[in-house]
Amino acid sequence: MTAVAFRRNSSQVTNEELDVRVEDYLNDKLQTYTDLENLDLLLQTVKEQQVLLRNQLHDAEATLHDVNKDSKAHSADLQKKVDHFNRQQVTIDRRLLIVTQSETSDDAVQTFDASMEKLRRLDVAKGYVILLTRVEQLSGEARRNFQVSPQAALQPYLQLQALAAALKRAQPAAEDAAPHLVDHVDKTMQLVWKQMKDTFALDFEETLAKIKWPSKDVRLDGVILEQWILGVERLLELQEPELKDREKDNYTSDAKKDALVLLPLEVMMKPLEMRFKYHFDGDRATNRLDKPEFFLSHVVGLINTYDEFFAIYLQPVLGRHFRGSNLALNTCYIDSNSAFITALLPMLRHKVFSLLPQIAKQPQLLSHLMHELMSFDASIRDDWGYDGGFGADGWRGLTWEVLVKKDWFNRWLKVEKDFALSRYENIIGPAESREIDYDSVDPGTTKPTKAAIRVNDLLETITDRYRPLTSFSQKLKFLIDIQIAIFDKFHDRLASSLEAYLTLNSSVARAVQGVSKEEQAQLEGLGGLDRLCRVYGSAEYLEKKMRDWSDDVFFLELWDELQFRARSRSGKKFAGEMSVEDVAERTSSVVGAHDDGSGALFDETASAYRRLRIRSESLIQDLLVHNVDRSLRPYQRINPWSSLTSDIISPSSLNITAELDGCIQLLSSYLAFLSKVLAEAPLRRTSRHLIQAIQTFLWDRVLMLHKFSASGIAQFTRDLYAFWEVFDRYIAPGQGEIGMRRLREAVELMSMPVKVDQGAANGEAEESKESIGIWEVEKRVFRDNESAREVLEELGFEVLTEAEARNVLERRIELSS
Repeated sequence: MTAVAFRRNSSQVTNEELDVRVEDYLNDKLQTYTDLENLDLLLQTVKEQQVLLRNQLHDAEATLHDVNKDSKAHSADLQKKVDHFNRQQVTIDRRLLIVTQSETSDDAVQTFDASMEKLRRLDVAKGYVILLTRVEQLSGEARRNFQVSPQAALQPYLQLQALAAALKRAQPAAEDAAPHLVDHVDKTMQLVWKQMKDTFALDFEETLAKIKWPSKDVRLDGVILEQWILGVERLLELQEPELKDREKDNYTSDAKKDALVLLPLEVMMKPLEMRFKYHFDGDRATNRLDKPEFFLSHVVGLINTYDEFFAIYLQPVLGRHFRGSNLALNTCYIDSNSAFITALLPMLRHKVFSLLPQIAKQPQLLSHLMHELMSFDASIRDDWGYDGGFGADGWRGLTWEVLVKKDWFNRWLKVEKDFALSRYENIIGPAESREIDYDSVDPGTTKPTKAAIRVNDLLETITDRYRPLTSFSQKLKFLIDIQIAIFDKFHDRLASSLEAYLTLNSSVARAVQGVSKEEQAQLEGLGGLDRLCRVYGSAEYLEKKMRDWSDDVFFLELWDELQFRARSRSGKKFAGEMSVEDVAERTSSVVGAHDDGSGALFDETASAYRRLRIRSESLIQDLLVHNVDRSLRPYQRINPWSSLTSDIISPSSLNITAELDGCIQLLSSYLAFLSKVLAEAPLRRTSRHLIQAIQTFLWDRVLMLHKFSASGIAQFTRDLYAFWEVFDRYIAPGQGEIGMRRLREAVELMSMPVKVDQGAANGEAEESKESIGIWEVEKRVFRDNESAREVLEELGFEVLTEAEARNVLERRIELSS
C-alpha cells in the first residue's frame, strides 16, 4: 500500500510539474496574436520531437534489457567460479593435512612453508656449489695451462675475471647478498692474476736485461724485438679487462679516476724508480728539501731521454692492441709518451707527498715547492701535451693533488698571503718609497711614487704565482684574499695621506696640534703640491694597471668563468665559502648580471682608485688657486693704472709690476714641478683651471675695480704677458692666451687708440682694429645690443659679451671723465 501511494504521489507530482512546464512552453511560444498563425507549425514541431523522444526511449529500453541480461550471466559465471574455488580450497586443505600430518590448516601451512624454505636454500646452495665448481675449474685450468704455455692461461683467466666482474655488478641488485662468495671469487681471480702477472713480468724483465734497459740509445731488432713485443702484448692482454672496467666507471661516474699505469711500463719503471730513490731518498747531496727542482728536472730529463725509444718501439704495439676499442680514446693508453709520463707519476707523487710533512713548518720551502710543482705541471701539460686521459678537461697536475686531495691549499694560501703582506710592509716602510719616481715610467706620463711601482711589481709577481692553477675557486681566493686585499690596503694608505693633508691644513688642526709656520709653509708650497701629486700619481698608475690587467687573457678567462658560475648558481656558494654577493662586493657589481654589459674583475677597486685620483686632482687645483690667489693680493692693492702720460707706450717695452714678481715666481715653480710630474692631459686640465682662476681674479679684483689710462692699460697688458709666458713655457705655446681669452679681448678693447689716423679713417687703408677709435666703439657698444654685437664682431671678439664690453669701456679713464 505504501509503494502504491508513493507511486501515486510521484505520478501526481510529475503531472503537476509537467503542467507547469507545458504552461511555460506555451507562454514562451505564444506571446502575441501573430504567434497563433504559426500554431500548426508549432504542433508539427512538437509531434516530431515526440516521435524522436519515443524512439530514443525504445532504444534505451532495449539497451537496458541487454545490460540486465549480461549482468545476470556474469553473476552466474562468477558464482560458478566461487563455488569451484571453495571446492578446490577444501581439497587443498584436506591434502595439506594429510601431507603434513597436522591437525589444523594453519599448522599445515606453517609446516609447508618451512619445507619450501629448505628447498629454496638447497637450490641456492646448489647454485653456489655450481658457481664455486666453475671458479675452481677456471682457476685450475689457468694454472695448468700456465705451466705449459703462459699464453694459453689467458683464456680461462679472462673467463674467471668476467665471472668475478658479473658477480660484483649483480650484487647491489640482490641487496648485497652473498658477500663471502663474491669475496672468494674475487680473491681467487686476484691470486691467479698475480701469479700470471708475476710470471709475465719476470719473463719481460729477462728480455729487458738482454737489451740492457735502461741504458741510453737502446736499439731493438730481430729476435730480441719479437721477445720484447711478445712480453708487452702479454701484459697488455692481461690488464685489458681492468682497463676497460676503469674506463666504464669513468664514463658512468661524475668523479673520474686517474688512468692506470700500463703493466709493461710498470715493469720498465722499476730500474728507473730505483735510480730515482738512490738520488732523492737517501743522504746524497741531491736529496735537499730546498731544491725540489732537482728531482722534478730529473723526471723531465727521463722523458726527454726515453721519449724516442717509446715512440719507435712501444707506439706501434699500443696502436695495434687498442685499435677499435674505447681504450683508444684515452691518450694514456694509446699514446706512448703519455703512457710513459703516467708511469713516472707514481714515484714522483710519492716523493712529493712524503716531502710535505717535512716542510709543513717552513713557509719558504712550502712556497718554493708549490712554485716548482706548478712549473713542472705547466711543462708536462704544455711541452708534452699530456692530458692525463681526461681529454678536453685536461690534466689537473700534481699541484692540484697536493692542494685539493691533500688539502694543503689553505696552508699554502696563508704562506703566500703572509709573504705578500710582509713584502708590502717592507715596500711602504722606507721613506724613500714615498718619493716620486721619475725614471721608471715612460716620458710624458704621470709619475707615481716608488712605492706604487713596487706594489704593482709585487702584485704581478703574485699573479705569476697563481696563474698556473687549474682550480677556479683557488684562483679567485688568491685574487680576493691577496691581490685585491693589498690594493685596498694601499688605497687606504693613500686616502689617509689625503685626510692627513686636509687635517693639517684646517685651522682647527693647526690650533690643536700646533703646526709650526715652517711646516705650514711646506704644506702650502711645493711640499704640499708634492704630497698631493704623490697620491694622484700613485692612484692613476695603479688604476691604469688594473684596467690593463682586466684586458689580460688570464683575467678575462677568470671573469668569464666567474660570470658563468654566478649566473648559474645565483644565491648559492660557488667559490668555496663565498657567495655571489660576497664576490661582487670585492670585484664588480655586475657579477651575476644577465645583461651583456661590460665588467671586469677589478671594477670596484679601480673605481675606488679613480675616485681617489679625482679627489686628489681637485685638491691640487684648489692648492694652486689658493696660493696663487694669496700671492696676487699685493698686486690687487696697488693702483698705478690711472696715471696719464702723453707718450704712446708699447707693453713689450715695460717691465712687469714689482708686486707681481712673487706670484710669477710661485707660478713658475708650480708649473715647472707639475710639467715633470703630470701627463699632458691632467697637466692641461690643472693649468686650465688655474688660468681661469687667475683670469677671474684679475677681472674682478683689478680690472673692474680701477680706472685705466692708456699707460695703465699698457702696464696691465705687460703683466698679462708675464702670465702667458709662464704658461706657454711649461704647458704649451699659446695656452696662456687661449685660457684668458675674455681678459685678452677686454685688454685689446681698452687699448684702442683715442685718435685714429685720418687716412685709415677715410678708407685709404683696409678696415682693421686700428681704423676705428675707442670713441666710435663706445658709441656703437652703448647704442644697443645689435650695434654692440656688430662692432665686437668687426673687432674679432668672440668671448666678450655686450654687457662685459660696456663694463670694460667704463674702466677707461678717458671715457668715464
